[in-house]
Amino acid sequence: MQVSSVRDTLKELRELGIENIASIHYQLSPEELTAQSLARLQGNLSDTGALAVNTGEFTGRSPKDKFIVKDSITADTVNWNDFNLPFSPENFDRLYRRITQYFKGKDVWVRDCQACADPGYRINIRVITETPWSSLFAYNMFLRPHEEELEQLEPEWTVIQAPGCYADPATDGTRQHNFAAVNFSKKMIIIGGSAYTGEIKKGIFTILNYLLPHEKNVLSMHCSANQGSKGDTAIFFGLSGTGKTTLSADPARKLIGDDEHGWTDTGVFNFEGGCYAKTIDLNEEKEPQIFHAVREGALLENVGFFPGTRKVNYADKSITENTRVSYPLHYIDNALEPSIGGIPKNIFFLTCDAYGVLPPVSRLNPGQAMYQFISGYTAKVAGTEAGVTEPKSTFSACFGAPFLPLHPARYAQMLGERMRRHDVNIWLVNTGWTGGAYGTGSRIKLSFTRAMICAALKGDLDKVAYKNHEVFGMAIPESCPGVPSEILDPRNTWSDAAAYDAKARDLAAQFIKNFEKYAAQADAEILAAAPKV
Repeated sequence: MQVSSVRDTLKELRELGIENIASIHYQLSPEELTAQSLARLQGNLSDTGALAVNTGEFTGRSPKDKFIVKDSITADTVNWNDFNLPFSPENFDRLYRRITQYFKGKDVWVRDCQACADPGYRINIRVITETPWSSLFAYNMFLRPHEEELEQLEPEWTVIQAPGCYADPATDGTRQHNFAAVNFSKKMIIIGGSAYTGEIKKGIFTILNYLLPHEKNVLSMHCSANQGSKGDTAIFFGLSGTGKTTLSADPARKLIGDDEHGWTDTGVFNFEGGCYAKTIDLNEEKEPQIFHAVREGALLENVGFFPGTRKVNYADKSITENTRVSYPLHYIDNALEPSIGGIPKNIFFLTCDAYGVLPPVSRLNPGQAMYQFISGYTAKVAGTEAGVTEPKSTFSACFGAPFLPLHPARYAQMLGERMRRHDVNIWLVNTGWTGGAYGTGSRIKLSFTRAMICAALKGDLDKVAYKNHEVFGMAIPESCPGVPSEILDPRNTWSDAAAYDAKARDLAAQFIKNFEKYAAQADAEILAAAPKV
């Protein structure tokens, strides 16, 4: 990087209050960042060349420690709740002084990057980090401007991440020593006390989930997306662990992106420049594209190795179940460049139903689609959290409640309007259990799920007979190419039909109870789509 660029950046850091630093590392390459991480004993190199790091105390996001500054911009627009926690401007300023002063005498890594593949909605971001591998994460996950673009790039938003900077809850207004605070007035995100890089990614996602719907009439979505050879776009909504990344990485289709997208009047665009895939139990046979993306420049988090080797043991959960890898989008050989697709023809709602109640694939009418979207259901499997021995239901509005600053009704209304205008096919796909709940039944085979999605995309499911689920009402196909017909109706897969009926009623009651908080803002069509008990 040119010396003048470094000098300019030093001046800009001083203007932010970051002064008297040891040295600045600006816009380094993945090779340089990997080498620096290894030299500082902050990671290890896997046998495929990927850098493996341990994020320490936090191996996932900490939603109860994410704050949004409540001021004249956000006071009446943000939906304040358990995920959007209000923070005073005074407390933010105090934390900001703490984190900027923390860098005194330390090395600083600075990366200028961008979000939003559609140039009409692109934002410029400066990410300032305490470690080289966090800067590598930013390189992988955001758009990478060309060298000539950097001279003209003016950062609009700044992210400052310092895992070693701890808050003092008694004086800083935080819950504990870690924090992630968003300030829309100052266009800044500060992250301290946690090295989990997902906080950087989801901080930017949070601001886009505010700015794009509120100011640009663009629907922001927690989904993956891909495109067929004829230009048909499909999107996949789902919470973590339901298969968004896995199912969108289809060798027969171009990958638009694996997690965050916007829907405009003309199509869908990726917010990011990379993928952040779960790696637990990753193998070449089931997920070849992700498996082969774990190479030089990729960043592995919290994985284990086979003893005495540099080979990653993807089954190792000793640090966390939430093992991850980040890599640039172009590591997927059929990634779409630029990451912009047309209007979706098919939308898939993915759920991992550990109760074994929901069908492996079903078609939803508009009312049912809105009901399922607002509900955002999945079920965590026993063992993924301490003390959980039975499946545990999770309802996350719009399949992304922790990242949605506006009221869920706003996103739902925008999706509903687009679904109807473009006559989109909506499918509910259960990637979870069949033949019984977790512990009794078995996980639906990935090959079957892929076959069902393929059939929906090709229009094969337009040609078959359907029957409605007695409790949830969705239309279940009676046959599907490449899938045994007997597994399509979940009731038929249970050895005890009465036990299935009881579990279905129980899950339906959970849906109904969860939806009570949205009922007042739902129209008659959506309310009519509630399950029947």
